[in-house]
Amino acid sequence: MSWLPSLQTETPEEGFDLAIKLSRMAVKKTQPDDAARARMRPDYANNADSLTMASHVVAANFQTVAQANDYWRS
Repeated sequence: MSWLPSLQTETPEEGFDLAIKLSRMAVKKTQPDDAARARMRPDYANNADSLTMASHVVAANFQTVAQANDYWRS
């Protein structure tokens, strides 16, 4: 089974969680070395600009998920 079977979610909260997962998977696929990611984490975990940029990526992914779910309109 794929790690991403669908962009469909039941709720906006589930959609936001999916947006976070999409963002994290992008990092993992870009840098597949666990040790390298672990070494770099302190650099960005304590950098306000890096955290703001990470939030922007999640927001962009959430926009995609929201569109795929017709903004959860019923």
